[in-house]
Amino acid sequence: MLYWNIFVAFFIPGILGYGGGPASIPLIENEVVQRFGWMSVQEFSEVLALSNALPGPLATKMAGYIGFEVGGIPGAIVAVFATVAPSLILMILLLGLLYKYKNSPKVKRLTLYVRPVIAILLGMMAWRFFVDSYDGIGIWQTAFLIVAGYLLLERVKVHPAFVIAGTLVYGGFVL
Repeated sequence: MLYWNIFVAFFIPGILGYGGGPASIPLIENEVVQRFGWMSVQEFSEVLALSNALPGPLATKMAGYIGFEVGGIPGAIVAVFATVAPSLILMILLLGLLYKYKNSPKVKRLTLYVRPVIAILLGMMAWRFFVDSYDGIGIWQTAFLIVAGYLLLERVKVHPAFVIAGTLVYGGFVL
């Protein structure tokens, strides 16, 4: 019954929390603090502060931590799954619908129009990363990381995960 309650506590905010993590916070607090009483308001605010300090989706981090506190590792797994399940179900349904109409001229035109938008969004994100890197570590470190990343990825054909791990190690020790 505990794992069912954990599932419900995070599935409901996942369905109703339109707008991502910040929109889900009051819903999660209602479930965790008021409804099930697993935490006090003070404990919940500390979990929220910790989750905000770490990278990644806010609701998923909170779900993992709270699920672990309440039900151990299985509780964390259930809570994280319940948090992503609404999006997962919706994506499966939408992909099924898209696959059903994949030969439709309208769907082909839609996917044709979406590609440049995605390219522009990725370019804008890369530019913001560059500016943040330049502001944070300077032009020489930024240029070194860009050139090293390009050479490792394109010339030497190193797997991107190893390049990312290498830059994390470099940043940890050198920067």
